[in-house]
Amino acid sequence: MNKNWLYLALIVSPAALADNIIHWWDASITALYGDNYDLAPSDSQTTLTFETAGGWQYGDWFAFQDVIYFNGANAGQDNTTYGEISTRLSASKILGKKVAAGPLTDFSLALTFEEGEGPVESFLYGVGMDIKAPYFSYFQLNTYRRHATGSLNNSDGWQLTPVYRMDFPVGNSNIVLDGYIDWVFATDEDSYQANFHFNPQLKYDLGAVVFGEHKKNKLFMGIEYDFWQNKYGVDGIDQSTYSVIAQYHF
Repeated sequence: MNKNWLYLALIVSPAALADNIIHWWDASITALYGDNYDLAPSDSQTTLTFETAGGWQYGDWFAFQDVIYFNGANAGQDNTTYGEISTRLSASKILGKKVAAGPLTDFSLALTFEEGEGPVESFLYGVGMDIKAPYFSYFQLNTYRRHATGSLNNSDGWQLTPVYRMDFPVGNSNIVLDGYIDWVFATDEDSYQANFHFNPQLKYDLGAVVFGEHKKNKLFMGIEYDFWQNKYGVDGIDQSTYSVIAQYHF
């Protein structure tokens, strides 16, 4: 099965499942335009990102698929794809009782699969933690062991991934700051450098203003910042770029 279709199936399938299995779910599409991209066939890129997230009987999931168009590419390639699918199996949900300690509100087995064109396929496994932090709507911290597949992928090592969201009410609308950090802080191969990828989005809930309260958390406009030190594990390639974004939640 083509992996790209797997993500589309995840967007559609929760609606067909019983309510006692799926606790909540969300699907969205985001259009992004930006420039100053490093190690890419073109300086500017247009990206369509399909995302789905949700909570179910034994944990939660998140998946996305990027379709990236290289604007004005002259290297013979005008687009590519990249995606990830993640799930976390919650100790509290599986055991049927709260597993917590201080600000740590849950522990999980965290699993992620990365795929795309080129030598990027990797399987990640580790421990996830839900943390109650002031001013954050949610804050998760996942620690992974990276296992690269394929002879050309040398990204084995250890990775720390915080995921977060903050909400700032503005009148009858909302400003959202959310995103993630992928920090590969230890690597097995000298040819693949430790790298730090910081990718926040700052978005205004335009749907609540234009279409009314019933469209809150539906249509967002904003910017995304992408900072990637040692991009793709290449020493000295530090990407810093902004994109304008439009995001719609179904």
